[in-house]
Amino acid sequence: MTAGVEDRAARGRALRIVLADDDPVYLRGLADILEDEGHEITARAGEAHALRAAVAGTLPDVALIDIRMPPTQTLEGLRAAVEIRRAHPGVGILLLSKDLELTHLRQLLEAGPAAAAGGIGYQLKSRVTGADFVTDVVAQVGAGRYAIDGDIQRALYRTPRRRDRLAALTDQQLKVLELMACGLSNSAVAAKLSISKRTVEDHVNTVFDKLDLRPEAKEMYDRRVRAVLMYLAADD
Repeated sequence: MTAGVEDRAARGRALRIVLADDDPVYLRGLADILEDEGHEITARAGEAHALRAAVAGTLPDVALIDIRMPPTQTLEGLRAAVEIRRAHPGVGILLLSKDLELTHLRQLLEAGPAAAAGGIGYQLKSRVTGADFVTDVVAQVGAGRYAIDGDIQRALYRTPRRRDRLAALTDQQLKVLELMACGLSNSAVAAKLSISKRTVEDHVNTVFDKLDLRPEAKEMYDRRVRAVLMYLAADD
């Protein structure tokens, strides 16, 4: 590894990554960027079956997956991502798509247990250009956070259901929930808003109460993930 690569890798943990895309040129470009940044590509897959096998065989930190893949060129990549999430929840999933499709994100978020789960990202392929952007998004997913494209977040924000569900929250509580949706911990939220961690915890508990996420249900689902789902929810 060259000195430049060592310096870049030192900015974040080097990750083991599986890449899945049926466009060999795009796949090679992603691999070159990520390897130059100090990450390891454990496998490359051009179709969904090979993707499942690659993840099962190498158990990477992150899988970058094109939503539309062979053999059907419909939602093979998404279906594989959901299966991977259920079978290997510790693997971070970064979906890539040419089009903005709100239902895809929801399916992935709802798959698999919340405990010890890897991060989730959903990015438009047109934005995945340049080393800084690619590695920043991948690092977020590798750290167990959410990395949702800005256009997708804005589209989700505009949906009537989201406004209805969250109408009872104050501006501060909404800001806390927004930062939770970005994958920040309570400590990170406190630092971002310049308030105490205890105040953030109080806001989080109030959000849970107002969204009817009861403590007795925590064995069935992670309340933090469900709150984020409600924040990101789109109309069916």
